[in-house]
Amino acid sequence: MLSIGEQIRKLREEHRLPLRKVAAELDIDQSILSKIERGERNASKAQIIQIARIFKIDEKELLVNYLSDRVLYDLKDEELARDALRVAEMKIKYLTNRQNGK
Repeated sequence: MLSIGEQIRKLREEHRLPLRKVAAELDIDQSILSKIERGERNASKAQIIQIARIFKIDEKELLVNYLSDRVLYDLKDEELARDALRVAEMKIKYLTNRQNGK
């Protein structure tokens, strides 16, 4: 499984685009994009959406990977991470049902 940074690098390389061109499209310095690709810096949600547009791929796919990385880095060192994820999933279902009037 690729991290969001690795996925961005793979997309960029598959499209044969240099770092500087993608960074220019994102209106960021290429050193920042390089750090994002190496996992040393986090991209913003807006940047992820823009990257999906640049590479003409499904925005949802990138956003899911982006969000999963955020959860992973918050919980990776927690002993009870899996239990917390199960409870969070139940809470999401509960809140979604409540918002939909169920």
